[in-house]
Amino acid sequence: MTTILHIDSSARPGRSGEQAHGSHTRRLTAHFVARYLQLDSGTKVIYRDVGAQPPSPVTGAWVHAAFTPPPQRESWMAEALAQSDALVDELLQADIIVAGVPMYNFGPPAQFKAWLDNIVRVGRTFGFDRSRPGEPYWPLLADAGKQLVILSSRGDYGYGPGQRLEGINHVEGSVRSVFRYLGVTETYGAAIEYDEFADERLARSIADAEHATARIAEGVAAGRVPAERRVA
Repeated sequence: MTTILHIDSSARPGRSGEQAHGSHTRRLTAHFVARYLQLDSGTKVIYRDVGAQPPSPVTGAWVHAAFTPPPQRESWMAEALAQSDALVDELLQADIIVAGVPMYNFGPPAQFKAWLDNIVRVGRTFGFDRSRPGEPYWPLLADAGKQLVILSSRGDYGYGPGQRLEGINHVEGSVRSVFRYLGVTETYGAAIEYDEFADERLARSIADAEHATARIAEGVAAGRVPAERRVA
C-alpha cells in the first residue's frame, strides 16, 4: 500500500477558490491528493499541517539529545526529541511526500523550515561517523524509493529556471537540497505565480498549476512523471 505524507505550511487557513484569502499551496496539495486517490483509492494519507501547528524550533537541548547515542540518553532527552521522533516516523512511513511550500520573502515559511530541522536527524535520516575519512556523512533514505512533490506559490512571477527572478528563488532549491542530503532525489514540482496581481494572469497560473499537479499525480501513480515537472 502506498503512503502519502501530505504537508501544508501556509499561514493562510483554507484553500483559494473555496475561501476568501485562502492558500494556493493548500489548494494544490489537496488537488494532488484527490487526483492520486482517484487512481489508487487504497492509498494511506498522513496529514500534517505545520502552518496551523508549527513544530517547535531546534534548541540547544534538542541538539544535545539528538547527538547523544540512544543508549546513553537521559530521560529528559527523550522528551526533547519526542516531537521530532513523531515527525521522523511519519516521514519514514511515506512513499510520497507532498509538500505545500509557499514563498515567504524568497524562501520557505519558518514553520516549514522548523519541520525540516526536526526531520534531519543523525542516526535516523542521515548517518555520521567522524572516523570515516572523507565521507563522515551519508544518507539513510537513499534506498527507500521515496518521492518528493513541492507545490509552491509566489506573489510575483518569473521564478522558474532561466527566468527573471530565478536567482532569488530559495524555495525549491533549499527544500530539494535537504531531501537530497537525506537520500530523496526524485523530486517534482509546480507553482502558482502572480498572486499579488490578482488578475487574469493569476487565474491562468492557477489553472496551469492545477493541470501540472494532476499530471504529476498521474505520473507518480504510473511511474512516469513528465520530464518538465521534474525538479533538477
